[in-house]
Amino acid sequence: MRMVDVIDQKRNGGVLSDEQLQFFVDGVVDGSLPDYQISALLMAIYFQGMTDREQTQLTMKMMHSGERLDLSKIPGIKVDKHSTGGVGDKTSLPLAAMVAALGIPVPMISGRGLGHTGGTLDKLEAIPGFQVELNEQGFIKQVAEEKLAIVGATRDVAPADKRIYALRDVTDTVDSIPLIASSIMSKKLASGTDALVIDVKTGAGAFMKTEDSAVKLAKALVAIGKQAGLKCEAVISDMNQPLGSKIGNTLEIEETLDLLKGKGPKDLLELVLELGSRMVVMGQQAASLAEARAKLEQTIADGSALARFKAMIKAQHGDPNVVDDYSLMPHAKYQIEYPAQKDGVIAKLTADEIGLASMLMGGGRQKADDQLDYAVGIELHKKIGDSVQKGESIMTIWSNREDIDDVKELLDQAVAIKESAQQPTLIHETIE
Repeated sequence: MRMVDVIDQKRNGGVLSDEQLQFFVDGVVDGSLPDYQISALLMAIYFQGMTDREQTQLTMKMMHSGERLDLSKIPGIKVDKHSTGGVGDKTSLPLAAMVAALGIPVPMISGRGLGHTGGTLDKLEAIPGFQVELNEQGFIKQVAEEKLAIVGATRDVAPADKRIYALRDVTDTVDSIPLIASSIMSKKLASGTDALVIDVKTGAGAFMKTEDSAVKLAKALVAIGKQAGLKCEAVISDMNQPLGSKIGNTLEIEETLDLLKGKGPKDLLELVLELGSRMVVMGQQAASLAEARAKLEQTIADGSALARFKAMIKAQHGDPNVVDDYSLMPHAKYQIEYPAQKDGVIAKLTADEIGLASMLMGGGRQKADDQLDYAVGIELHKKIGDSVQKGESIMTIWSNREDIDDVKELLDQAVAIKESAQQPTLIHETIE
């Protein structure tokens, strides 16, 4: 078989056979295919798309390209959650603790942030000593004992995806739905979980800018999951403005802890309850979404979710005292207010520009090897639909440098004040 024939088949709108897909994945993993031929096929897929069967087969072959975690020693139905990423999206952190507090094992393999979106692992590393790398044995042991672990993927999980992902980034094929779907699901299937809830973001700060594209992606992800024998549902949620009130690694751990203490922002709590309820039903700890929601709310009221989060910190060698003393985490030297220029109502609070503003201060990465400043970020005091008076602080900028003209310039683009505005709908649609 020749790779040029595989490229030709897809370029001309044909359907790739299982054998052709296997040849492609094998060549990616063993290095026999050069980058330019892999890139050529990725571009052909970008323009011609893939059938449902092609998407599933590509995913399965990418999943089988490396090791698959065996979680059978962990009793119970293992449930995980995945998000396509957004600004201020710390949902996984309180969610995992709340679901685990109900006795459902949550083996969560997460990633790092790149660009304007934050990464769950980066946020956890704001906690002094916290280790995101666990070997397979340690991971399984922790989930069995504590019902919860949040770790990074090992090199052996879906190795084909790593090379393909890197080439997508430099060939402008990142937003191809078949390629996104196979990337996400190959890693999730390889992680050995029994059930999965996917949070697909839509809006200005999301990967999928339109609701239509978000729905297409969600349907592709759910279809692949079900064809692979995984319980799978998706929720389309809004990312036109940041989620919650805090953006930045330390700040988002603070907000996570606030939520687990019953003091979190309403939008974050609502999304956690929406996603979590589905996880609890899938984990067979509730018969309905309403019952599941009530049980999750109780984990906050009785402190059991906070206790689970603290136990995870301790198990992964972090300092559990941060739960009660936020000052143990890094904090920025300067707190600079960003005031409203006039009276009115917040009509725009663009998530990606606010995320980029945090990144410019060191809160995120422009390149994969960039060093993070865990202390910096942005704290919102107003959201879309809130009234504001001239001179009133819309947000606080947490910075380790005094000169932040570049940051303020981005924020000027992100914020608009008008006479009236409607709050965006948080949950757009669910896909089952």
